Amino acid sequence: MTNLSQTVEVLVQRAIDKSMITRQDAIYARNQILSYLHVNEFIEEQSLAHVNDDIPDLLESLTDYAARHNIIEDLLDEREKLSAQMMNVFVSKPSEINRTFYQKYEESPVLATDFFYQFSKDTNYIQTKRIAKNIEFVTPSAYGDLDITINLSKPEKDPEQIKRERELKQEIAYPQCLLCKENEGYAGRIGHPARSNHRIIEIPLEGETWFFQYSPYVYYNEHSIVFSSEHRPMTITRDTFSRLTAFVEQFPHYFIGSNADLPIVGGSILSHDHYQAGRYTFAMTNAEDEFRFSIDPFPSIEASVVKWPLSVIRLRHEDRHYLVNAAHHILTKWRDYSDPDANIVAYTEKTPHNTITPIARKRGNQFELDLVLRNNRTTKQHPAGLFHPHEDVHHIKKENIGLIEVMGLAVLPPRLKDELETIKQALLGENVTVADYHQNWVQSIKKRHSLITEETVTQIVEQELGEKFARVLEDAGVYKRDRAGRQAFQRFIDTVNET
Repeated sequence: MTNLSQTVEVLVQRAIDKSMITRQDAIYARNQILSYLHVNEFIEEQSLAHVNDDIPDLLESLTDYAARHNIIEDLLDEREKLSAQMMNVFVSKPSEINRTFYQKYEESPVLATDFFYQFSKDTNYIQTKRIAKNIEFVTPSAYGDLDITINLSKPEKDPEQIKRERELKQEIAYPQCLLCKENEGYAGRIGHPARSNHRIIEIPLEGETWFFQYSPYVYYNEHSIVFSSEHRPMTITRDTFSRLTAFVEQFPHYFIGSNADLPIVGGSILSHDHYQAGRYTFAMTNAEDEFRFSIDPFPSIEASVVKWPLSVIRLRHEDRHYLVNAAHHILTKWRDYSDPDANIVAYTEKTPHNTITPIARKRGNQFELDLVLRNNRTTKQHPAGLFHPHEDVHHIKKENIGLIEVMGLAVLPPRLKDELETIKQALLGENVTVADYHQNWVQSIKKRHSLITEETVTQIVEQELGEKFARVLEDAGVYKRDRAGRQAFQRFIDTVNET
């Protein structure tokens, strides 16, 4: 009991240190935590000075206790549920968080987001301990420095968890999806994550109510999600461009973008209209203009094609409404555009293939919109997608190329952590078994690097991985970066200028 009492007391103290509660709240908070652990007594401790654990470690210790004493089943979702419920003891109500956010916004949008980001970390909604496990590095490329992340933050479900999810599969439609506003404060269940400590900020966008939150597993600095109050499918329309530019008008220190609205080229959740934002500079943001062009119906727009593996049109103007009209003009032209010589077909019967991945930001007084042209057509040779990572790079990445990857940040599967270590050993001549799907890659690395040592092998493998990711992005580009591709791109621009 002494160790448990100490852990609870330290957790309460950490919440006080982070200004989530005051000392007047301490006994109340302690008793709430004890009730979740089915404990009816508490032993006062003389000193807590030697305990250095932070909130995630303390919560893990308490959920370990609950699992050992059969208070919860030792399953991931049950642990997450209890952890979030205990943390919620220290978290203010949504109205109070929104009030504080907008009080700080009156001083500065930066202060408002700084407050909410720190709050989301302090309350363990952003899983800082797990995020620290991710492998991250930067590799130079012909397109600038690419960010590489091997995602280890999301815990893998053990077989018992998967079994229980199947056994308890229920026809529950509440919340309707992981992005719905009804997740705020939701306790969670087997198969649906715990959100007791989750808070969201209400923001107006072009006459609609939207919400702002951070991602629990941030892939970049202040990785946030902006989502509609209405559960409706994602669509890319004029309204999309209006909302994106309205957001950066309110939060000019953030970028915001949307996944495309079609399978293969879209994101993982197409059922709920949402965007992703953040305070981060991606390689694509810094990419130079490859060439500039004019848009005849919008003569004051600064338009260019960006030097980037995907096909990107960049628009700039001080008047965001004028910019939105130009972007919508390009979207309308692209939706129905076909160029068989460039393998671009707009429709198969009534099934659409063309769409756009848009990204908005502010640069000084100008609004900037990047329109990434996408096409999700499949062929017999490329059944996963013609403008999708091709089979020869699937050993690295075969999932959809969504908004984050489009901008130059690779989110690679956890399996690569161990596989890359094995590859390093093989390159150093050790007797190890490399997965069949990596064999050709390993042989090609050996041919390109005559001298591989323990001091150089990590840098070589990371650089080779970055080059593979650049190839992944090139596969996703509808116009290839050769003479034929540039000529084909120009043909589309000519169409944009037709009245």
